[in-house]
Amino acid sequence: MDRNNIIGFLLIFLLLIGYSIYMGQQEPTAPPKQQTQAKAAAQAPAATTPAPVDSATAQRMYGDFAQAATGEERDIVLENKDLRLTLSNRGGRVKEVLLKGYKTYDQKPLVLVDDRSASRSLRIPTRNGEVNLYDLYFATNDAGGSVQRDGDSLRVAFRLALGQDQYVEQTYTLRGTGFQVGYDLKVNGLEGVLGNAPAQLYWRQRLKNFEKDANMSQLASSLNYYTAAEEFVDVGENSLGDDDAADTEPVRWFSLKQQFFLSALVARGAPFSSIQARSYVEPADTTQTKMLEATLQMPISDLRAGKGRFDYYFGPNNYEIVKNVTDGFRENVYLGWPVIRVVGRFLILPIFHFLEGFVNNYGLLIIVLVLVVKTILFPLVYRSYISLAKTRVLQPEIEQIKAKHGDDMQKIQQEQMKLYGQVGVNPLSGCVPVLLQMPILFALFSLFPNLIEFRQKAFLWANDLSTYDSILNLPFSLPGYGSHVSLFAILMTLSSLAFTYYNSQLTSSAAMPGPYKTIQYVMPVVIMFVLNSSPAGLNFYYLVSNLVTIGQQLAIRSFVDEGAIRRKLDEYREKNKDKKKTGFSARLEDAMRKAEQARKDADTKRNEVKKQPAPSTKKKK
Repeated sequence: MDRNNIIGFLLIFLLLIGYSIYMGQQEPTAPPKQQTQAKAAAQAPAATTPAPVDSATAQRMYGDFAQAATGEERDIVLENKDLRLTLSNRGGRVKEVLLKGYKTYDQKPLVLVDDRSASRSLRIPTRNGEVNLYDLYFATNDAGGSVQRDGDSLRVAFRLALGQDQYVEQTYTLRGTGFQVGYDLKVNGLEGVLGNAPAQLYWRQRLKNFEKDANMSQLASSLNYYTAAEEFVDVGENSLGDDDAADTEPVRWFSLKQQFFLSALVARGAPFSSIQARSYVEPADTTQTKMLEATLQMPISDLRAGKGRFDYYFGPNNYEIVKNVTDGFRENVYLGWPVIRVVGRFLILPIFHFLEGFVNNYGLLIIVLVLVVKTILFPLVYRSYISLAKTRVLQPEIEQIKAKHGDDMQKIQQEQMKLYGQVGVNPLSGCVPVLLQMPILFALFSLFPNLIEFRQKAFLWANDLSTYDSILNLPFSLPGYGSHVSLFAILMTLSSLAFTYYNSQLTSSAAMPGPYKTIQYVMPVVIMFVLNSSPAGLNFYYLVSNLVTIGQQLAIRSFVDEGAIRRKLDEYREKNKDKKKTGFSARLEDAMRKAEQARKDADTKRNEVKKQPAPSTKKKK
């Protein structure tokens, strides 16, 4: 392995560290158009339980809707095999959402939304000012029961009537399976009652901690929305600061995203006309991961025209599910940067979900995934090994060049490139296959913390592959490492060191400068610090990947004849000794020759300056 290869590997390691730091510490800035009205969402009114009011007060506060200001709260439950939805006639609103197939990290029922964690209001304009519908009591259709069946779907309609054919109606439809809830908001016959200002939905959610790694969950939480112009915006992703955004572009949907779960509202009819969003952390509250707030405007004319059709989504942030909800909804599952996202979406995820159909144990599935990916990448590994073998058989001649030119590094490099050109070796060909593998490496780095399939799946000593494994909790916290010891991270590091040692045996020790010999062993230890708090599944993947790579290289070494490689290089040199150089080697050699000539010219000029007599310092009389 020559210096170019070593530098290539070093850059790869640095890229990995930089990416992991970016994932853990970056605080994204909202696009310029979203930074107007920075704190407006924070000032939106919260929904509160109204105190009993007398008729005069009710008339003053609610105007034409005063008759609905008092009543008795009653809950109605809609339930399918995935979801239990509790609705309240006070406001005709969603009161509580329980996900049936999931538990918190401490095995408690996973209540995604409730009145203790959520504060909401739905305000409509009237001739007497705004009225919060969530303060008022709605009636249900009790003639045939509050809950009506339509095939395998359940439906509840809440109506607040002012007179014949004058009403506000909210209808909820829960399908027989799945996590989507149909929601229709309709205003009928209230032209003389309502104003022309837009209706306003406000939703403030205190995200409860459902995961073992609260820090990871906190960073992964964000308020996301998708505009009619097909722009996906996240507010608060990878940030622990106070982030906000404002957008007057019509909005198709918005979601309150936790690491593995979503509460979202999708516009099926007319889009929301604008959104104001905010994400922040309340340090004093250790029971929550993040506070998310959204204020959305809806033209009242759309509600009058029957365009207030929506779908709630309360469920897992599972790529295979959310990709079918609506356009752009799959973006809630973070798959990395754009190029990395393509690799994850079209290569890693299809393979992963295909293997899920055959392998039930997710630790074994990771092993199979490694074997499949390594098989796909084997041609690149083979090319990298052959490139390394070519530079290794040329090592004696390279040593002669170094002995001939001593400390003249520029001349050594020039002669070395000339040698490579003579025998037809591209010195970058060893790094290129490795670099081509990097998108897959980064795709996996993004996928493992965000794939809910690994959540609470046990393997060996790890009881949850979606978060770090811990064999020892430290009484203190080491900077950059944490307060626990991950055995998978240690084993991954040992496998990296073994791989490094094996590679060094394939390279002449004289070919590797002293500092690089040290760096190649230090880097795996540095990465261990970075990955100690990463998901156990990710570290296990890297562990198996290192072992398989060593096995591949041992297999290649067993049938690659370096003597035959040497003979081919000599044949190439003999065949092309009188041939004019073209392509990369010719351009590189010409560039190095010009650089050498420029250096000589600079030295000559410097020597001429030194030979000139110093200017006289005597003063004229």
